[in-house]
Amino acid sequence: MPEFITETPRLILRQATPEDVLGFYELDSDPDVHRFLGNKPVQTMEECLRVISWLQQQYAENGIGRWSVIDKTTGEFVGWAGLKFVREETNGHVDYYDLGYRLKKKFWGRGLASECAAESLRYGFEILKLKEVYAAAHIENVASNHILHKCGFIGEGRFVYDGAIHNWYRIDRLKWLLCA
Repeated sequence: MPEFITETPRLILRQATPEDVLGFYELDSDPDVHRFLGNKPVQTMEECLRVISWLQQQYAENGIGRWSVIDKTTGEFVGWAGLKFVREETNGHVDYYDLGYRLKKKFWGRGLASECAAESLRYGFEILKLKEVYAAAHIENVASNHILHKCGFIGEGRFVYDGAIHNWYRIDRLKWLLCA
């Protein structure tokens, strides 16, 4: 049984397990999902198993990592969301917490990514006692940029990642408290 982490009114956010592999494959093999992610959809379920193993390693090493998102009503895998601790340099930052989310296309436009993002921030600031969280979004990804603004993130410029221009965002605990 996967470790329960947290929930929203419509979703369960929990640690990813190998049993999620089909959901990960459905998500990450979709070219539309990868439009703003370097256009590199996965080709095999083995690639997804490696991602799940990497997530489990993050949980063990950092106490946090992206979570599987499950629909409370149907039990269906919706996507993944949450915080991860980034040790590699990104836009001049190292050892920071990054908010991310990725949902299967059939779940787009329902406010679920916003729900996941808000709950991830709550978990980060209330449970983990973080001081700040960062996020990045491809400049053409209107939906993702909207979600980050809606959650209270402040834009702190642009940078090139994976050959594309991205917006760089930050939110600190005080700003989150004012927006929550």
